[in-house]
Amino acid sequence: MFLHLGGDIVIPISDIVSIIDMGTLTKSKDNKEFFKIAEEEGFVYRISGEKPKSCVITERIESGKKGSKDTVKSIIYYSPISSTTLQKRAGFIDEIHI
Repeated sequence: MFLHLGGDIVIPISDIVSIIDMGTLTKSKDNKEFFKIAEEEGFVYRISGEKPKSCVITERIESGKKGSKDTVKSIIYYSPISSTTLQKRAGFIDEIHI
């Protein structure tokens, strides 16, 4: 199965490590530092020019050529779609009880 993150970005659900609300990320000093470094090192992909509402952390195993090792590629997507909506789309939340 696949998940639409916004714009023209669709990823396999199996690649998702975490879906995080952007409001949560900005509360921790350690989170801010981690995402600043990730952005500086080119791991962050901004889906649109809009203010991001959620962050989707992914990892994909890429097969190496014959005789070489597989590598893990990490990408952090800043999505304009809320984390709740993304989780519902992915099927992680079947029902929300209020």
